Amino acid sequence: MNDSVFHVDCPCCCASLEVDAEHRVILSHEAPKPENVPRDLRAAVLDLKAEERTRDERFRKQFAAERRHGEDLKKRFDGLLKKARSKGPPEKFTRDIDLD
Repeated sequence: MNDSVFHVDCPCCCASLEVDAEHRVILSHEAPKPENVPRDLRAAVLDLKAEERTRDERFRKQFAAERRHGEDLKKRFDGLLKKARSKGPPEKFTRDIDLD
């Protein structure tokens, strides 16, 4: 292969081009592979409805988790507060600077 021949990917359509810089021509063009194109419209509609159901289900689960999150934090805080109160006040620590 010549040094004047190089490969370029088209930013618009993602096609692969082989270009000869010396002669300023495109030697080959390879179209991008098509994405998952549904075979028929009914299958596409069913897929979209299934995606919508799973999306709604995930949203409901996350919404319920967020609703419970505040209650969970309150329970944790109350438990830690009760534990701290049962221990009593903290000891006074002597710092190195206090010994001078």
